Amino acid sequence: MRSEPLSVYLEGIGLLGPGLNGWSASAPLLADPGRYTSAALAVPVPDCLPPAERRRVGTQIRLTLAVGREAVTQAQRDAASLANVFSASSGDGDNCHAICEALADADRLISPTRFHNSVHNAPAGYWGIAMKCMAPSTSLCAHDGSFAAGLLETAVQARSNNDAALLVCCDAPYPEPLHGVRPLAHGFAVALVLASAPGPRTLARLDLALASGLPSHPGTAALDALCQGNPAARALPLLQALATQHPGPIRLPYLDGCTLAVTLRRD
Repeated sequence: MRSEPLSVYLEGIGLLGPGLNGWSASAPLLADPGRYTSAALAVPVPDCLPPAERRRVGTQIRLTLAVGREAVTQAQRDAASLANVFSASSGDGDNCHAICEALADADRLISPTRFHNSVHNAPAGYWGIAMKCMAPSTSLCAHDGSFAAGLLETAVQARSNNDAALLVCCDAPYPEPLHGVRPLAHGFAVALVLASAPGPRTLARLDLALASGLPSHPGTAALDALCQGNPAARALPLLQALATQHPGPIRLPYLDGCTLAVTLRRD
């Protein structure tokens, strides 16, 4: 099975994960994976938010804001007018844990802040606040295929609007006991700016097509573990291909046994 390709143009990349601190610092490690070593994830302070909102946000939103800003800055796009897609297999794990604890308590009172941070589009809402963005926004979830689903949705948004769109995909671990049911080994976030046409900031053309076959893997034990430890990190084979300028195709896990094949072109 293979569909006709959908082509978009990559303009910006944002990346945060264990041992991966931004795209500029991470690209050489992905190009020469023997140099990669895992390290504690550095979670940035969201200084783009007003102080009151800054105090309320957890790891997931801090990561999404950081990688989104990095990608938009590299693309030299206006974040306030850029359509966006936020994809995650889960939500804010720490917040979900706190709500479950409150519901298990005798008074069962839930903080309003906890409640409004529990919805799946909370990262998109905070992005709108931070960037003063009023552009169309989509939030989605596709379990372990969430990165591929977000990539496909963002490409469709860019092509259908004949413009650019931002993808932000992020997952962060749950505390126990939820971690035992849905184990995520670490936090990971990636952002891509995709445009409908080539321009001065184009890094590569991406041809997307639904396909069969097994998903691609980075090929080293450390990066394979990173890739399998978080659904957002399923982006690593694509990021590695971008770092090495390998044309692919790269197959990303999607839904129902399908993969999303991505071929890189240097037009």
